[in-house]
Amino acid sequence: MNTTEVMNESRERIRREREREKNTYTSPRLALRRVLLLSEGRQFREAAAILSRLGPGVLQSVATELPIDLLVEALPHSAHLIETLLNRLISLEVNPRPEVQCEAVAWRLVGLLGADQGSGLRARTARLAAALVQYTPDTRDAIDARRRQLDAAVQGLGTHGLTADATGALISLHVAMKNELQRHVEVYKQAIHKLEELSPVTITQDPASSSHQRLLALCHADVERRLIDNKSLLTIVDKPALRQLPTLVASLAARVESDKAVLACIGQIKRSDPSLDLSDTRPVAGVLMSYSRGCAAVLGQMCEEQTGSTDPATPRSPTDSASDGYHSDSDDSHQHPDRSKLVSQYAAVWARAADEVLPALAALEPLRHTPHLKYKIVFSVVVLAFRAVISLRDRRLNEVKSLLGLDPETSSSDPHVARLLSAATRVLHTTAHNFPLGEAERTVINQVVSTLREYPCLASCGALHALAAAACRAAWALSLHSPPMRIDTDFTPVVMNPEKHVRFSPEGRDGRDRRSDLIKSFVWPALMDGGRCVFRAVVLT
Repeated sequence: MNTTEVMNESRERIRREREREKNTYTSPRLALRRVLLLSEGRQFREAAAILSRLGPGVLQSVATELPIDLLVEALPHSAHLIETLLNRLISLEVNPRPEVQCEAVAWRLVGLLGADQGSGLRARTARLAAALVQYTPDTRDAIDARRRQLDAAVQGLGTHGLTADATGALISLHVAMKNELQRHVEVYKQAIHKLEELSPVTITQDPASSSHQRLLALCHADVERRLIDNKSLLTIVDKPALRQLPTLVASLAARVESDKAVLACIGQIKRSDPSLDLSDTRPVAGVLMSYSRGCAAVLGQMCEEQTGSTDPATPRSPTDSASDGYHSDSDDSHQHPDRSKLVSQYAAVWARAADEVLPALAALEPLRHTPHLKYKIVFSVVVLAFRAVISLRDRRLNEVKSLLGLDPETSSSDPHVARLLSAATRVLHTTAHNFPLGEAERTVINQVVSTLREYPCLASCGALHALAAAACRAAWALSLHSPPMRIDTDFTPVVMNPEKHVRFSPEGRDGRDRRSDLIKSFVWPALMDGGRCVFRAVVLT
C-alpha cells in the first residue's frame, strides 16, 4: 500500500469520526427536535437511530418530552421507534423511568391486531409487544383482564334469548313476565276476595281470642273451620305457576347487568380509539370479538418473545404439526410441553366426541328424525363447558379476594390485586387435574336438557354426561394456562379456511360435500393460543 492510499484511508477514518461526533447529540433539545422532524416526515427508522445513540441523561429528557400520543397514532409504522425507545431505556437502566404511555401503545396494538391478523402486521409489532411487557410488566395483566371483560360481555349478549314459561314453551322474556304478572294479578284478586269473605270473622275478632290460653281452649269444630279457611286461602295464593316470577326477575337483572357490561366495554374501546366506527349497522358483538382477538394476539406476542428469550438456542418450528388430521398445533412440543399437552387433551375430547358420543346420540330413537341435531348438541356441550368453567374460575378468584377482605369488584389493574390473582391462578393450575368440577358439569347438562325439553332421553345419555365431564376438565386446564387458551367464538365464516377449519366427513355422506368449501355448520370449535389456531375447527360443508 503506497503513501497516497494510507493518507486517503486516514483522511476517510477522520471524516467518519467527525461525522459520528456530529451525529451524537449531547443537547436534549436538539435531539428532541431532530427526532420530531424525522417523525413528522415518517422517517421513523432514522429517528430510532438517533435514540439509539443518546446517553442516559439526554435519553431520559427526550423520553419525557416526546409526544408519544403522536407516535401511537402512527402505529404500526412507528413501532420500531417506540420499541427502540423502550429497549434503550431498559438497557441503560434509566432511573427514574419516564412515563411512556405504555397502556395507550398496548391498546393501539390491540385495535390493530384485532382488525388485521395478517402475518406482516404481527411481525412488525411483535418486538414492540415484547418491549412493552419488559418495560411495564403490569401491561400484560391489564390486557388479560380486558380480554376477560370482553369475552364476558360477548357471552352476556347471548343471554338475551328465549326463556321457558310455566308450560315449557320457549317465548321472549317480556312476554313471559307479562303472562306471569297477569296470573299473579288474577290470583291476588281471588285472594283479596277470599280475605274479604273472611273479614267479618277476622276483623271483628277480639284480640284476646288469639291469646295462648284461648288457642289451647278451641274445640274440634273451631280447629276444623280454621283449617278450611286457611287451606282455601293457601290454595289460591300458593300455586306452582306463581313461582316463576323470581326466576324471571333474576333473568331480567342478569340481562341488565350484561348490557351494562357491554356498554362499559364499548365505552372503554371508544376512549382508547375515538375513530372507531360504531354505526347502527355494525354488530356490537363483532367489535367486542375483534378487540378480544386483538388482546389475545398481543398476549401471545408477549409470551412468544419472553419464551424465545429464555431459550435462544432452541429454534422455533415454523411448520404446524398435525397428529390426527384435525390438530394444527403451531408450537414445538419440545419447547412448550405443557401447552402441547393441553392441546392434546383438547384433541382427545374431540376424539371421544367423534368415536363415542356422536354414535350414541345417533342411536337414540327420538333423534333419528333430526340427524344434524347430534352435531349441534356436541358443539353446544364444548361451548357451554368453556363458559361454565370460566364462570367458575372467576367466582373462585372473587371468593379469594373476599376472603382476604377485598371487594370482589376491585379492579385487577391494581398491582397488588393482579399479583394475588396471578398467584391464585397458578395454584388452581397445579390442581387442575383433580379440582372438583361437578358444578360446571351439571350446569352444562342442565342447560342442554332444559333447552331441548322435547328430548328427555338426553338426560339419561351416559356418553353425553361423559363428554360434558371431559370437556369441562379440558376447558378448566386451558382457562388456567398463562395466557389462557380459548375457543374461537367467531362462527361467522361461510367459506372454509384451511388454516382454521377442517372438514368432517361422517360415514354415509355424499362425496360431493367434500368438493364444497361452503360451511353449513360447526361441529367442534377451534382452539386459539393468542392469535394462532392450534386446533382447527371441525365443520360440515
